[in-house]
Amino acid sequence: MVFFCEQHDIDIPDFNSTYVARHGRSRHQKDHVTMEHHFRVNIFLVTADKQLQELNDRFNEQAMELLTLSNALVPKDAYKAFNIEDMCTLVNKCYPLDFSEQEKISFKFQLQHFIIDAPNHPDLKNLSTMLELCQSLARTGKSRTFYLIDRLIRLILTLPVSTVTTERSFSAMKIIKTRLRNKMEDEFLADNMIIYIEKEIVENFSSDSIIDEFRDLKERRAIF
Repeated sequence: MVFFCEQHDIDIPDFNSTYVARHGRSRHQKDHVTMEHHFRVNIFLVTADKQLQELNDRFNEQAMELLTLSNALVPKDAYKAFNIEDMCTLVNKCYPLDFSEQEKISFKFQLQHFIIDAPNHPDLKNLSTMLELCQSLARTGKSRTFYLIDRLIRLILTLPVSTVTTERSFSAMKIIKTRLRNKMEDEFLADNMIIYIEKEIVENFSSDSIIDEFRDLKERRAIF
């Protein structure tokens, strides 16, 4: 902080002096509070606590567990964080429908071979992120050999997009399903939400093209 103040020509207070508030019980305070205590405890620590509380409210235990287990796939520092048990737990708890029972068994054996091969491979050993690992697996053709690991990495990398899409859907639902439309059926609600969320795609369709599509659909039904 001292360096920041000196760099921007900001006066540095004497942190051992007494802090005097400028409002409320300012000049009548009995507690001896130093400038250091005020800035460190009353401001810095309070701000940090509020940010931590906001993060705790934002990410529940399940989300934190997912992020922690996903860290086992980070290839930084020669795959130092690579943990076979954590990755197997990640597959079983978070992606049980994306892997068959046989694939879950094979997955562990793939991990054992991968941790021996990857740190010595010239295109896989100096990586820092999962994105780089995914790209290198595709470039070297190793994605076919370690196809289950590649699948898990792709599932994790698309997680932020899936989360944002879900949040957008709930936000859209609050806008579309108002008190006046509270009796809207689920199918009609879903159709309205798709049009609202995918505005960029909907703009490519004209009213005439939609009318023609329904006319053609009616004619096909008449034939059959």
